[in-house]
Amino acid sequence: MKNLSNTGRIFYGISIPVLGLLTIYYKDFPYMLIPPHSRMPGFTIIALISGILFILAGLCIVFEKKTRPISLLLGGVLLLIFCFYYIPYEFLATSNYMHLGEWENAEKELALAGGAFVIAGCFSAKNETLFFSFLGRLVPFGAIFFSITMISFGALHFLFAKEAATLVPAWIPGHMFWIYFCGVALLGAGIAIILKIKTGLVAFLLGTMIFLWFIMLHIPRVAASPVNDIGDETASAFLALAYSGIAFVIAGAAKKAA
Repeated sequence: MKNLSNTGRIFYGISIPVLGLLTIYYKDFPYMLIPPHSRMPGFTIIALISGILFILAGLCIVFEKKTRPISLLLGGVLLLIFCFYYIPYEFLATSNYMHLGEWENAEKELALAGGAFVIAGCFSAKNETLFFSFLGRLVPFGAIFFSITMISFGALHFLFAKEAATLVPAWIPGHMFWIYFCGVALLGAGIAIILKIKTGLVAFLLGTMIFLWFIMLHIPRVAASPVNDIGDETASAFLALAYSGIAFVIAGAAKKAA
């Protein structure tokens, strides 16, 4: 299903420049891209350059310009941040690293890295240099990285059910039911994708569910946000769009391989 993969790639590709624009506008990284930090000398320049690179990478993904190498580079950078920044931070700078909730932002980073590798896998590796060939070995793990995050988010729906229920729009009845339903859906989808059980159908349903969240939950929250919160709410909204896109790319790739 090439159209499904293309839709997912565009969703993901649109989300990356938005994160880049937020980085440039606030001269700081969106909350999930790096752990809490002190603003060292030259930090603003690093943020501005990173924002520009994010915008360029996202546009390349949307318009299919050097998509595989750009996606591999993006996935590699995000994975390095996860492994060598987030993991040490969680163990050294937090006192509650055994609690799943402490890893939420780190797992968002891991999911974005996985999405980049999933997209890279949709494009030919022909005539690839040794460096990109090495990065290409991570492509099969892209769906797994993404699924780990979905499984964790599913568990968090049960651990923080009451808090999560406050995010459900008031006009939707049965808030707790939907929190538990989505928790089961995320857990089941993540496990099914890892085990390759009905991957195409499961990933399509997962992508559809998250896209509905983007429309029904995140967009209204952005519109209603006070100025001080709109940056974080926008980042969260486009993270959801990126996750929806990743799921659609996985679904399209699975249907193509079937």
